[in-house]
Amino acid sequence: MSPRLEPEDVEGFRALVERRFGLRFDATKDDDLAELLRRRMEASGASGFGAYQRLLSDDATQDDETAFLAEALTINETFFFRNADAFRALVEGVLPALIAAASPHRRLRILSAGCASGEEPYSLAMMLSEALPDLASWDVQIVAVDIDPAALAKAERARYSSWSLRATPEATRLRYFEEVGREFVVDPGIRQMVRFVRGNLTDDRAAFWRAASHDLVFCRNVLMYFAPEHMADVITRAHRALRPGGYLFLGHAESLRGMNRGFHLCHTHDTFYYQKRTGADAAAPGPRGTDSPPAALPPVGDSSTSWVDAIQRASERIAALAHQPTTASAPPPPSAGARSLAAGGVLAPALEAMRQERFGDALALLSGLAGETAADPDAMLMRAVLLTNSGRLDEARACCERLLALDEFNAGVHYVMALSCEHAGDVESALDHDQTAAYLDPGFAMPRLHMGLVARRAGDDTTARRELSHALALLAREDASRLLLFGGGFSRDTLSALCRAELRAAGGER
Repeated sequence: MSPRLEPEDVEGFRALVERRFGLRFDATKDDDLAELLRRRMEASGASGFGAYQRLLSDDATQDDETAFLAEALTINETFFFRNADAFRALVEGVLPALIAAASPHRRLRILSAGCASGEEPYSLAMMLSEALPDLASWDVQIVAVDIDPAALAKAERARYSSWSLRATPEATRLRYFEEVGREFVVDPGIRQMVRFVRGNLTDDRAAFWRAASHDLVFCRNVLMYFAPEHMADVITRAHRALRPGGYLFLGHAESLRGMNRGFHLCHTHDTFYYQKRTGADAAAPGPRGTDSPPAALPPVGDSSTSWVDAIQRASERIAALAHQPTTASAPPPPSAGARSLAAGGVLAPALEAMRQERFGDALALLSGLAGETAADPDAMLMRAVLLTNSGRLDEARACCERLLALDEFNAGVHYVMALSCEHAGDVESALDHDQTAAYLDPGFAMPRLHMGLVARRAGDDTTARRELSHALALLAREDASRLLLFGGGFSRDTLSALCRAELRAAGGER
């Protein structure tokens, strides 16, 4: 007979899993967690959840039981050279820099955190073998860590199916694998470069987190399963474990999102990754208000009109149609829907003027700020937006550059910088900043919209359809205050209508 479970038992088990493994499961996973708990209680002979908890704390039984749970809870599906762009960035950008820096002592240390069944660390070893023709004269070691002993046992056997090699180039397969029956066995020389370790990434005392012990850390597609606080802790440990100037690679859907300021954000080869800061640069871890009609959007898909021009023309039209004079007199109190951007509501008057589309008033109010308030990042960002809306793009760009020197992980600044770059004719840099903004904040609609419009103007309808469709979906749930700040004076409905019109023009939505 299966053990009886109460709802509080499942809740307690969920908390236990998060505490012990760092993994977070929401209420939608309760049935799965209950089934796993029931199976483990039955297999271990625990009479209730309390008894099972004691079993996990007993020195004689906790290691085996933790291993069973780790195997059941972790996802080990992976393959060699997963996310080819990341390996391209590694080979063409990162490894040459690391090798040059390490050449005096000819020593490299790499950590593969959450290595699963070994495909990632072996891929890294193969890339190093290619990058170092004189590998025999180097001291190279890859430490590969995972909590699941079954996955590590498979990694150490180094025998894989053809499915695991589905992204492996033919030349690499021939050079580094031996085909034995229906399996592919990793070359012994590659295997010697990797040392597998059973470990928990939430263990702050683990040897693999020793300070300044690694030149490169791969921690890909792991953090997405962690509770936010454990995610931040792992990033702090990775920062500590890297030597100054070392590199951190996360999964393509993962980002630091302000969890640690001790890294530079790098973007090459269609891949985002991070470099630990060095020396003095190192950082410590861690409703419409007027009666004027809405501004009409000019078509921006043609070759003569940019998104910046559309914003500027709408701003000019708003100023011409406004009933009140454009002065710096105090605006009415902010509405309940307008959220202050700074602590204490210092920017609330400027934000309210912006909500009423009195951009000149808002800019004048910001210009009247003094001291630390004027240098506040929120105030500077709002000023950059207003300068952009007013067509003062060179000033906006200079403001953004100062902001990025303070915080290169600010998605809003990257978006405003993209507008400035486009206006200056530097479309490549504009797209780079848009892509960075979208990476840093996947829920941010405006960079997607901008990329779609730029693609339409360039005649790239495939990219335009992809980005505009994404933007349209994000606009439906975009934060109202962020639309107020970054929407160029246009409402959610107007921006959504623009997306649909441009999608139709690009052969998309009908």
